[in-house]
Amino acid sequence: MHVDSIAYCGSALFLFGGESVIEGYTTIKNIAEQWGMTPRWIQTLCSNGKIPGAVKFGRDWAIPKDAMKPTDGRVTTGEYKNWRNKMEK
Repeated sequence: MHVDSIAYCGSALFLFGGESVIEGYTTIKNIAEQWGMTPRWIQTLCSNGKIPGAVKFGRDWAIPKDAMKPTDGRVTTGEYKNWRNKMEK
């Protein structure tokens, strides 16, 4: 197995460029495939603290395998649809 770099933080050891070797954590790529999102969006969620337990090692993130997919905070009820027209009345 080719390893680009190694990071150690507490009890966590990761081989970047390969798979994580610590039990219970996975990569952004794996979570993105599992949740049906792009890796870039997963990075943004990690940066904003939306994924509990995510740990940053340099430029890479380690995410708990049992992490729950964050809920979408956008309004989907249509409550704000044409809100400008409603304000004029």
